[in-house]
Amino acid sequence: MIIMEVQTNKISIERSKTTKINEVDFDNLKFGSVYTDHMLVCDYKDGAWQNPSIIPYQPISLDPAAKIFHYGQSIFEGMKAYKDADGQTWLFRPLDNHKRLNISAERLAIPEIPEEFFIEGLTTLLNLEKDWIPTQAGSSLYIRPFMLASGKGFHASPADEYKFIICCAPSGSYFSGKVKVLIEEKYSRSANGGVGYAKAGGNYAGQFYPTQLAIKKGYNQVIWTDDNNHEYIEEAGAMNIFIRINDTLITGPTSDRILDGITRKSILDIAADEGIKTEVRKITVAEVVEAAKSGALKEMFGAGTAAVVSPISTFGYRGVDYELPELENSYASLLKKRITDIQYNRAEDNFGWRYKV
Repeated sequence: MIIMEVQTNKISIERSKTTKINEVDFDNLKFGSVYTDHMLVCDYKDGAWQNPSIIPYQPISLDPAAKIFHYGQSIFEGMKAYKDADGQTWLFRPLDNHKRLNISAERLAIPEIPEEFFIEGLTTLLNLEKDWIPTQAGSSLYIRPFMLASGKGFHASPADEYKFIICCAPSGSYFSGKVKVLIEEKYSRSANGGVGYAKAGGNYAGQFYPTQLAIKKGYNQVIWTDDNNHEYIEEAGAMNIFIRINDTLITGPTSDRILDGITRKSILDIAADEGIKTEVRKITVAEVVEAAKSGALKEMFGAGTAAVVSPISTFGYRGVDYELPELENSYASLLKKRITDIQYNRAEDNFGWRYKV
């Protein structure tokens, strides 16, 4: 763990002289493509995190020798802010995001960000940008906290300076329509002892090429399998994956290779509350294919912050496409409704997940 000290939690604010909000069509928002007027920036230098600042949204300046460009010290989180019917702003399990960001930071030798900087910085930014939180059905304000190595040097070692930044983007639904996936047998997302459990930028960069190959074959995403024999189902694109065989909901255990998803954990807790039988265990590709052939495979869906729950309609394996049945009362729809009702303050939160801004 990296030792660091905290100076103060005073946050300075420089308000933007103009706003872009009147140029935004909130009824037709693409995911993560429009950005709010302000962002939070906090620098790490001289062995300590400096005072956070909220400034107008703008490009950042980095030296060409900044280590982010050469050694990839970059991590991020994904969160959302929601408005309820009364106009109140809510977050969903933000302390879990902070904890996971610091788990990622430790793995990539980046100084951990103090909780007060993360939470106070985020809530201060959201109070400033509250008019940017959309109220249209299925929409929210996507929040991207991230950290990168800004310190200079060509020597292969951790940087001595870093930036912590939070940017926000009003967004509509991440996925729409049916998702068709291909089970990957050549490329791997991560390996034992690696950084698969961290939200490191390089994890996602390494996914792009295999995913593009799958898209050329007519699929939307890749189902990742283990790096040894490609025998076990692990993740769905950039999401955790759930598989329903008969009435049992199965997901793989977290490991060096699998991200400990916040939506994943929430689904497991809600499923238990609903009396749905769950199993956290390894599941083989062969088991899923056999269940599809026998009719025991009822559902497959991805789970993550952006999409919440993304049902899979078809999966491909070794040249054969297996279609899943369309269920009137699916676990996917039930679980998504339970989560989003908590997020938008439409239902009681018996788990203590909702956080008022």
